[in-house]
Amino acid sequence: MVNNELDRLLTQRHKDFTVFDFNGKKVPCIILEEARFDNIMKSVAGKPVSVETNLNILQDGLGNVFVRATRAFSQGGMEEQFLLYANESLGFFEALADTSILALSSPHSQYGSSNVFMIQLPKPERAINALEIIKKGLKNEMR
Repeated sequence: MVNNELDRLLTQRHKDFTVFDFNGKKVPCIILEEARFDNIMKSVAGKPVSVETNLNILQDGLGNVFVRATRAFSQGGMEEQFLLYANESLGFFEALADTSILALSSPHSQYGSSNVFMIQLPKPERAINALEIIKKGLKNEMR
């Protein structure tokens, strides 16, 4: 990544995320603006829904690793994308690889107890493989 590309990605990254405890497991959670979260919930409420989640990893070989997480919802024709800076969010991806669960929430929710939309990843090995790639990319920073 050229310096301006790195700066552009840093300004585009999603900074609102957390990891919360749910039944003794750490669950990664992306926090959305209230209106965006409400729109998702209205589109999927009471309907069977599947969510395809893809993790695309971008790295520069100098220790900067970004992950573009894309979710395509089977209901409502919605697609959500988030760019996370793995250098700031390694614990998020470790929790994702461990639980294969991704939560979406609004800023006013009580993470892990109310107003949280949980997505079970159908292929846990994808999150595990992504974590390995992220860790290898981050190791380049230490060289």
